[in-house]
Amino acid sequence: MCSKQNIYDNETFFNGYKALRADSVNYNILLEQPIFRKLLPDLIDRYVLDVGCGMGDSCIFYEKIGAKKVIGIDISNKMISEARRRTNSEMIKYYNTDMCDIEKLETRFDVITSSLAVHYIQDFDSLLKSVYHSLNSGGYFIFSQEHPLTTAPLQGVEYTYNENGDVIHYNLSDYMYSGIRKVEWFVDDVIVYHRPISEIINLLIQNNFIIEQIEESTPSNNALAQCPDMSKEFHKPSFLFVKAMKK
Repeated sequence: MCSKQNIYDNETFFNGYKALRADSVNYNILLEQPIFRKLLPDLIDRYVLDVGCGMGDSCIFYEKIGAKKVIGIDISNKMISEARRRTNSEMIKYYNTDMCDIEKLETRFDVITSSLAVHYIQDFDSLLKSVYHSLNSGGYFIFSQEHPLTTAPLQGVEYTYNENGDVIHYNLSDYMYSGIRKVEWFVDDVIVYHRPISEIINLLIQNNFIIEQIEESTPSNNALAQCPDMSKEFHKPSFLFVKAMKK
């Protein structure tokens, strides 16, 4: 069973998330998206699916750089409504559906992307099977997720600081214990699923993907200038990125 929590339809959570993304100094704009977009292949005349599309920012970008058809899916009705409101293109379609129901679209894609969504999935193996089935031969699955170093500690993210308030190191624990983590983000008990990197990579291999590239979030000088707190990324990256191809 490939289940995903629909926390984004919680009014408090949605409003908090929307306000966060409206601020130009945030981790998505300065850190996650620049790395993610460098992994994209040429999208000219390609069919693209964005899984967990949120408010449609990536779908709009894909169409802008030449994609022939773009579909965005998200389990959150609030997100899909916002994406439709922001989008002015007949080449982009949005569907309010679970990311585990990709095969129901009955479309084959050249590229399937997912930005910071797969850590909400309980059964990553089932998702990979659906993605593989829905890709054309030689197609790409490119995704980012919360880094397993971030999701690992059962007690949440903690750092050790010196007397001057500088980070000495990140406090890592529980890394090899896969499973549910409950975190506080706008609301209590947001559920994410922790998997060590070896589990993620082996599931991709077992589902016949060829792993072409892996990246971990490292801030640019520009990002550090705007958000000095991102220096913590050198102790513990926030995001993991994978580019994999269907054989």
